[in-house]
Amino acid sequence: MKNKILKYSILAAIIILTIVQVGCTKELQMVSDSTYMLGTYLQLSVWTTNKQEGMDTIKSSFERIKEIEDKMSANLDESEIGQINLNAGKTYVEVSEETVDIIERAIHYAELTNGAFDPAIGKLVKLWGIGTENERIPTQDEIQNALQLVDYQKIEFQGDNKVKLSEADMRIDLGGIAKGYAADEVTKIMKNKGIKHAIINLGGNVVTLGKKADGTSWKVGIQDPFEPTGTHMGVIEVYDQTVVTSGNYERYFMADDKRYHHIIDPKTGYPAENGIISATIITNSSTDADGLSTSIYVLGVEKGMQLIESLENVECIIITEDKKVYTSTGLTERFQIIDSSFQIEN
Repeated sequence: MKNKILKYSILAAIIILTIVQVGCTKELQMVSDSTYMLGTYLQLSVWTTNKQEGMDTIKSSFERIKEIEDKMSANLDESEIGQINLNAGKTYVEVSEETVDIIERAIHYAELTNGAFDPAIGKLVKLWGIGTENERIPTQDEIQNALQLVDYQKIEFQGDNKVKLSEADMRIDLGGIAKGYAADEVTKIMKNKGIKHAIINLGGNVVTLGKKADGTSWKVGIQDPFEPTGTHMGVIEVYDQTVVTSGNYERYFMADDKRYHHIIDPKTGYPAENGIISATIITNSSTDADGLSTSIYVLGVEKGMQLIESLENVECIIITEDKKVYTSTGLTERFQIIDSSFQIEN
C-alpha cells in the first residue's frame, strides 16, 4: 500500500513538474511592427506566447486600418468621404454604415461643444493645407468664404446610409476622430484574437490593452510640447484605457517666426489660439478621446475643463504655453510631472 501511495505521489509530482516546465516554455514575448497610414506613423505591440499569431494579429489590424482610411480619408476622392465631398450641393451619396456612424459621432461632439469641434471643417483644412506640400496662410477673404461652409448642421442624411452636404464646396473632414475609431477597431481585433497585453499607438492615439505582463499598470509618457518627439514632461498610469493628445507640435509650419498648427478653430478659421498647446484625454473609447482632445484644445482651459468634469469616466491634462498644467479631478494619484519646469495649477 505504501509503495502504491509512493508510486502515485511520484507520478503526480512528475505531472506537476511537466506542467510547470511546459508553462515555462510558453513565456510571453513581445511582437511589434510599424507602418505609415492615416497621415502618421503607427506602431502596434502585443505580448503573446505564439509569435506567429502575434504577427498575424498585427497584420489583420493594419489591414483594418487601411479599410477605414480608404473609406474615411478626405484626401482620397475615391473614399466614401471623398465622394460625399465631390457631390456637395448636388446629391446624396450612399456609404457604409460605419462611415455614417462616425459622421454622427462627430456631429455629437459638434453639438456637445457648440461647434468647437465640427466635421464640416474640411474646406478650411484644405485651404490651409497644413502638413502637405500646399501649406500656406490663406487670405482673409478666402477664410471668410470658407467659414460660410463650415456648419455641421448642413450635413444631411437620407434613409439608412445616404449622406449629402447641402451646399456646393462644403467638405467633411473626419481627421479629428477617425484615427481614434481606428484604434478602437484594432482593440476589438486584438481582444477577439485572445491578446491580453498590448500597446496600440496610432500617432499619439495610444490604447493600453490589459495590464503589463507582470500585472502592473502601463506608464504612458505625456509629450513635452516644447521638445522633440519622445521627450516627456509627465507620466500617466493606465490600463484598459486610451490616452489621446492633440498638440500644436504635431503638424505645423512656420511663417514670420509664427507657428501655424493643424488644429483649426471652426469659428475663426485660424489655428486655435487660447494659450493651450497640448490637450490629453484619458478615457475608455479612443474615438471619444480623439474628438474630445481636439474640442478641448479649441475651447480653452476654462470651458474645456468644465466640459470634462461634466462627463463620466473622462479625465484630461491641459498644458498651456506658459508651462502650466491643468488636470481633471480624477488624476490626482495617477499623473506625475517628471520635468520640474512644468507646474500643476489647482
